Amino acid sequence: MAAHAAGLGEVAAMSEATGRAGCDLTAEGMTAWINDYFAACNSGDVDRIAAYFEPDGVHYFPPGMYAGPFRGARTIGERWHAAVTQGGSYWTVDQVITDPPTRRAVIEWTHFKRKAGVMLRGDEWYKFSERGLIQEIRAYYAAPQDQSLTVLEIGGYDYAGLGYPMSAPPLAERPDEPAGPEDGS
Repeated sequence: MAAHAAGLGEVAAMSEATGRAGCDLTAEGMTAWINDYFAACNSGDVDRIAAYFEPDGVHYFPPGMYAGPFRGARTIGERWHAAVTQGGSYWTVDQVITDPPTRRAVIEWTHFKRKAGVMLRGDEWYKFSERGLIQEIRAYYAAPQDQSLTVLEIGGYDYAGLGYPMSAPPLAERPDEPAGPEDGS
């Protein structure tokens, strides 16, 4: 586990891929880690980017984006390297909210695809490992709803397996709505 306070004699966790220490799992530590991760992304340096993740880290996206999730620290680094070198990508962290007891954070970001003249906005949910490295990122984009889809969620994420609701109760079972027309009226 990452060291939580100076002087306790604990050693911060190290990334197996790079030997980099994980973050302090405090609001300040997680915020700094995310900002530093974005600086690494903007550098396009594959190893520097990968160092922020557990080796089996995953970055999820909305359906139809990037042929699915990026799986593995090195893959994440390689994919963001390509975005920087081929598309002129540059990202900013606009807001951060952290919840250290659950090792989670949420950010709002802006992504500038400079060569295409495109700007995207969205947010991401971060899950940190006990070692203070990023285990998972779930990206959500600010974009119009695709009217051709009936289920709009990030691709490849196991919502059902993780206990997310997969359906709403039938309208007749909602206590705030009438069951429908009465028989014989």
